[in-house]
Amino acid sequence: MEIIFRLLTFILGVAFVFWTLVSAIRTFVVTRSENVFLTRLVFQTVLRLFQLRLRWTSSYAQRDRIMAFFSPVALLILPVVWLIFVTFGYTGMFWAVGVRPVYEAFLLSGSSLMTLGFAPVKNLLEIALAFSEATIGLGLVALLIAYLPTMFTAFTEREAAVSMLEVRAGSPPSAVEMIKRMHRIRGLEYLSEVWPTWEGWFVDLEQTHTSLIPLVFFRSPHVGQSWVVAAGTILDAASLTASTLDIPRDPHADLCIRAGYLALRNIVGFFDLPHNPKPLPGDPISVTRAEFDTVCEELAVAGVPLKTDRDQAWRDFSGWRVNYDAVLLILAGLTMAPSAPWSGDRAIRLPVRLFR
Repeated sequence: MEIIFRLLTFILGVAFVFWTLVSAIRTFVVTRSENVFLTRLVFQTVLRLFQLRLRWTSSYAQRDRIMAFFSPVALLILPVVWLIFVTFGYTGMFWAVGVRPVYEAFLLSGSSLMTLGFAPVKNLLEIALAFSEATIGLGLVALLIAYLPTMFTAFTEREAAVSMLEVRAGSPPSAVEMIKRMHRIRGLEYLSEVWPTWEGWFVDLEQTHTSLIPLVFFRSPHVGQSWVVAAGTILDAASLTASTLDIPRDPHADLCIRAGYLALRNIVGFFDLPHNPKPLPGDPISVTRAEFDTVCEELAVAGVPLKTDRDQAWRDFSGWRVNYDAVLLILAGLTMAPSAPWSGDRAIRLPVRLFR
């Protein structure tokens, strides 16, 4: 009976370690979006602790400063959790092969994992377990070290475009301000050079923010900037260009919009937040007709050429906006984006589901 119990304990320890390793591989190595239970558990727990701290904070600048630590802290806690789980798994294995009492098995497991070597091993089986645990411990640490440069490279590339947008669209960025500045400085034909750049930005955003999930919560270096707000500004500018401006149609604007809403939908889909993945042109949007008319009047005053049929322009704009309206506002709420026209000012805050 004791042999069976020891065998089951050993198998359970192996399964525990294997599950932890698979979680680490799915989080850091697999090059596609993987919703890993242990990773979700860590991030959700840390998020709730940060949300408790935010209850005593009123200004957005303070909240932004606090939340800037959320993703880095959760990211650094994650390998610690993995190491703890591996330690417990090997504690069960050492106990199963004869290390008594449990305290000594735990001591040997911790010594092996950290390659400290202060706990002696007595036989070949214990040596094999100690060597394998030391290898796993070093591998998990090396995995995090290799993972961070890749993530910060993607973050730097994302934020370079976000900062550049402030030059073109103001702070907070606005699609209307962007179009007015382009018209005033270089002419609306310059917009045809902008859309391919942002189309590529959206493609990169989808790849990095569904495989390197902590990037979603990495905040911009400056208060008031946000990758979500930047995405909304570009999508609204492209939608206004395609629907309302009286200029030759530019297919690059259409492609930029499509790349944008596909990227935002895939990111929202990873978090399993409720949304309509295929909205119809007639579905309601958060922007009202009155807001659209106000924007048109502002553009007209600035001398921007507009189409004469305002009703058709509204139908065309809402037909574009409906593709990204809900997912944009959901991401604005999820990342606590700053207030900005037609994005952060109407963010939708939904609870992130911990279990599926």
